[in-house]
Amino acid sequence: MTDTDIYLDHAATTPVDPAVLEAMLPFFTARFGNPTSIYGAGRDARAGLDWARGTLAGILHCLPREVVMTSGATESNNTAIRGVAWFNRLNSGGNHIITSAIEHHAVLHAVESLAEHGFEITIIEPDAAGLIEPEAVANAIRPDTCLISIMYANNEIGTIQPIAEISAIARQHGILIHTDAVQAAGALSLDVDELGVDLLSLSAHKFYAPKGVGLLYVRRGARIAWQQLGGGQEYARRAGTENVPGIVGMAAGLTLAQRALVERSAHQRMLRDRLIDGILGRVPHSQLNGSRDHRLPNNVNISFAGVEGESILLDLDMHGISASSGSACATGSTEPSHVLLALGISENLAQGSLRLTVGKDNTVAEIDRAIDTIATSVQRLREMSALVT
Repeated sequence: MTDTDIYLDHAATTPVDPAVLEAMLPFFTARFGNPTSIYGAGRDARAGLDWARGTLAGILHCLPREVVMTSGATESNNTAIRGVAWFNRLNSGGNHIITSAIEHHAVLHAVESLAEHGFEITIIEPDAAGLIEPEAVANAIRPDTCLISIMYANNEIGTIQPIAEISAIARQHGILIHTDAVQAAGALSLDVDELGVDLLSLSAHKFYAPKGVGLLYVRRGARIAWQQLGGGQEYARRAGTENVPGIVGMAAGLTLAQRALVERSAHQRMLRDRLIDGILGRVPHSQLNGSRDHRLPNNVNISFAGVEGESILLDLDMHGISASSGSACATGSTEPSHVLLALGISENLAQGSLRLTVGKDNTVAEIDRAIDTIATSVQRLREMSALVT
């Protein structure tokens, strides 16, 4: 990217903060030891790992031993869902899982794979704003329900779910609850006691820390059939030499994000609202997708009638603006967003969607330039489409 480019895809990934990189660098060089080794270099690396685990536990308001380091949220989601399901199948007969239609594919594909092995899945549909009603979850509970997995905030439309209310229902029935909190990090509280969750997934690269590292919070007493076997790392719950530089970076990044949460959220909310109002005011036949009130401070998802989102993205890219049409993990798919379809949006309108997610370093000038470019692009594409037809 050049100095004149505008990056508006922070839900996909974020750049590593210079302070995070500085915290990581010693663990690539001078403090390179294997944290399971008993000699000095190993103990030094272990000290970094222990610092990171304690720091992350403090932010989550949990015990350090309740934090399991992973390669990212996809592994965390799979470990939580598959691990709880198989443990219950083998030990208590639990065979039923509840989730929602707007989950990330890391959750939906995990439950689909379990269905192939005879597990029964109930998928809750959202309302038109993307909200999952706690009552709908309560009505779906059965005697053999072993897990509820509802994401904290949606990666495509930014809708924030009432996780604490859903967790209270799960607790009343003695059912474990998992939440994919990837998009919430740095924007919302991650206090697991306030949320009431038993399992929570995070991915470091969403909050200005490196890719390829994440965590799974597992409440003490939650029983899981651990999925990655081999050595005794992570208290024998996730085998494999820990990515110490990445884990240190994750702890540093989340610390910075939490310290600046109020300030960053206010800045991003201002930019978000300017973007929404600017686009809706300039572009006829456009609509905001997801809740306006219960929405992440950085998320904008808008559909444009009569154009394809991919065409807008290509035009924006030519003008140095990075955005997306939905989840970064679905890039290249010709299918409309499963999230937008679940909201009742037509396939044609869903194909014309654009997701813009602002970050801590975006400016008002960049937002205004993006509004101008999007308005011009949509008008030109509509005119071209009219000529073709």
